Amino acid sequence: MNSELAEVIKTYATKSHKELDNLLLDKSKDQLISLFNSLLTIYINDRNSSTIREFITVSMSGYTHHDTKIGYNGFKQSTAIGGGTIACEAKPQNINTEDNKKKKSPRKLNGGGNFTDYTHKRLEKDLKENLNMLVSGFIDGELIYILEFPFNCNSFVKNLKKQLKKRFPRGDKLSQFLRSASFTFEHYKDCKDLKTIYLKKDVLNKNKSNFTKKFYDFLSLKNE
Repeated sequence: MNSELAEVIKTYATKSHKELDNLLLDKSKDQLISLFNSLLTIYINDRNSSTIREFITVSMSGYTHHDTKIGYNGFKQSTAIGGGTIACEAKPQNINTEDNKKKKSPRKLNGGGNFTDYTHKRLEKDLKENLNMLVSGFIDGELIYILEFPFNCNSFVKNLKKQLKKRFPRGDKLSQFLRSASFTFEHYKDCKDLKTIYLKKDVLNKNKSNFTKKFYDFLSLKNE
């Protein structure tokens, strides 16, 4: 983080709005653009928060984003006559290429995601809601793809049930959870209602090494 941005952030957190305004008014247009770009870069690549990546995924897919931690990530009105709202759950992944250079086994985009603290009861609720899944991938904060499919896709649900059964063979236990119920594109690739919402093929082709081979091949065949 550069010193100018650090000063602005500390002023925001410790001083009055008037003092922050005065600090920003002293900046040139180019300085303000640079500050804004730096802040966005930090925010969108934050390893501890996926809020902005979640917002991008949901809004780009035509849903209204829920900015609370409770409930699903977004909703939209059904186009069917008399239809209600359709909920969505977003699972964005981001690859930080600078971080990957330091790792023996770099992370790769696999079209996957995970549900934290999952239970049989939570699965039943999600099945009844009939929501849609939005799976997205970013590289250094740049959106590469968004895929949408119904949560109730058979192969997708089968994978979650398998993990839950292994963790809780006799049903849920009080105050216990499956910490991470994970999936990859392999668990929804054959879903007949799978849709490609967004795909930046030129960036995909330049970043082959940041994808698992099978998922890269899968995306490469999209829209051909």
